[in-house]
Amino acid sequence: MLGNTEVIDYLNTLLAGELGARDQYFIHSRMYDEWSYKKLYERINHEMADETMHADALIRRILMLDGTPDMRVAAVRVGKTVPEMLRFDLDVEEEVRTALREGIVICERVRDFVTRDILLAQLGDTEEDHAYWLEQQLRQITMVGLENYLQAQLKATESDPAV
Repeated sequence: MLGNTEVIDYLNTLLAGELGARDQYFIHSRMYDEWSYKKLYERINHEMADETMHADALIRRILMLDGTPDMRVAAVRVGKTVPEMLRFDLDVEEEVRTALREGIVICERVRDFVTRDILLAQLGDTEEDHAYWLEQQLRQITMVGLENYLQAQLKATESDPAV
């Protein structure tokens, strides 16, 4: 099915953002795991999987519209501390939210309602799950202090029940 070139081009812009978010979550999740913040690792690893699913949906739609997916990745910002990592991840989600809103406007203007619905679903996930959770974490750090927050992110394992 021949799609609108403006929509295909914009889907490739969105794809770059999703791939960048995926890669940023990937490195941050592995850093959390290395530092034994198992709860953060589990959540951010889940977010990495979500971003991969978002990228997959965009790739499939681009292909369906007879476009070629551009696999260039948006810039990845790797934090050095937990608060910085959470902030960088929230920044990415805010960028994605803005881009999705613009994509929805483009899709409505050219009357591509199926693509618009795909982007609406991703926008809901971005706002109601990803960004909101990150905002909660930063708020918790402010409320209980960094040390208490980090202690709460540790998770006892079978091999290390003392944690």
